[in-house]
This record gives sequence, structure tokens and C-alpha cells, in this order.
Amino acid sequence: MSSTAKSTETEKPLKVAVVFPAKNEAGTIKSCIEAVKQSKYKPIIIVADGHSMDNTRDIASENGAEVVITNKRIHPGKGAAMKTGLRAALAKNPSVIVFLDADIKNLTAEWLDRLVSSITSERYDMARGMYLRHPRDAGVTKIVAKPLLGVFFPEVAHFDQPLSGEVAAKAGVWKELLEDAPPDGWGVDVWFLIEAAMHGYRIQEVFLGTKNHTSLADYVEDLARLSKMGEQVALAIIREAIKYERIDNVKESMP
Repeated sequence: MSSTAKSTETEKPLKVAVVFPAKNEAGTIKSCIEAVKQSKYKPIIIVADGHSMDNTRDIASENGAEVVITNKRIHPGKGAAMKTGLRAALAKNPSVIVFLDADIKNLTAEWLDRLVSSITSERYDMARGMYLRHPRDAGVTKIVAKPLLGVFFPEVAHFDQPLSGEVAAKAGVWKELLEDAPPDGWGVDVWFLIEAAMHGYRIQEVFLGTKNHTSLADYVEDLARLSKMGEQVALAIIREAIKYERIDNVKESMP
């Protein structure tokens, strides 16, 4: 990382916006919203819904969140939801915008407070969550993202959770990265990490404890269910390698 922070923060009262990208998260969205309401930052809460077929949107609205719906009806569409949520959050003129996954069963306000504090107190531009996880969790991180980052972007290969869904950054950072056309699918998390690093922003991982999320049950017994995610993450990294003329790193990495 660059030793000099690339600051976009202006002197203004701290306003925090939280964005939950969500699709069919009726079982957890209420508890997630209630958790962040307990934060000392009293954040604006936005749920960016990817055309849920359950009552995620209704529950979110009933519990005080602003709901926005993605323009693109695509699956997977995490990136599309994040971009929709970012635009809605930026319109509120916040100082810091925080993304949190909507399927977390043990989310607490402390997670949000730690991420924001990394930016406001420790002067980082971006803070990314890291956590203890089930041994069979994070399959794409372990066998796709980290090996490819080691080849093409060694400056970020040390990050334990390059696909973290818990990410905070200054509003100006998000605004600049949004202008660079992030991907619509699952490659978006690692894309934001790479682009933030390549823009010279200071990034810190923040330990948040243990993460317990509902999606683990979808693939814990069959990692093949993660194949599409793995493909999109790999493509995002390779496209970034082409963009930044790192593709020849492959030759240097061959045994």
C-alpha cells in the first residue's frame, strides 16, 4: 500500500450510511437492521434489493430501512446491488459508507463501529472485515482469489479476506471507484479491493470475530455449488491483470 493516504474526506459532521445488498434474505434482514441501529454512529440504513421473491423488501421497510431495487434483474447480481446501493447512499451525502452482508446471523453493532473507527480514528481510506470462519467456508477465497492475487496483485495478496462483504470506505473513495464501472456479479468484492489498492488508497483489515452466515449451508457439503462464483471472481482478477498489464506475471510464476 502507499505510505501516504489519498484523502478525500472533508471537514463535516460524521454521517454514516450502511448498505445491505440483499436477495431473499427475509430470515435475517430484520436482525441485521436491528443490529446496526445500535451503533453509536446511528447510520442511515439502505437495503439494495436484487428482486427478492420473498418479503425481504417489506421487512426491511417495516424496520426502518430505505429500500432500493436494482435496475438490472440479473443473477448473480451482487455487484449490481452494490452499485445501486452506493448511488442511493451517495445521494445522502455521508462521510463513510459501509457494506454489510444481509445473511449474517451474528451481526453486531460492534462490527460497524470497528470498521468506521478504522477510517475516522486510524485514518485509513478503506476498512475490510476479516473473521474466523468454518473450515469449509470461504472456498472461493482459498482456492481461487488468493492464489490469483498472489500471481497478479501480490501487493494485496496478504489480505486474509479479499472477498469480504463487510467493507467501509470514505464516501469519496466509493464515488471514485464507482466511476470505473465495477462488475455486476460476484467479482465485485475483489474488484473493489484491487482498484482501491491501485488508486493508492490505504486499506486495513479489521478483525470482527466469528462470522456465521446462512449461505454457508448452501455449499458446505458441495463446493461445486460455488463454481459460478469462482468463475466470476477469477475473471474479475484476470481482467484487472490485463488492465494493469500484469498478465505476463504468469510467466514469472511458472515452475
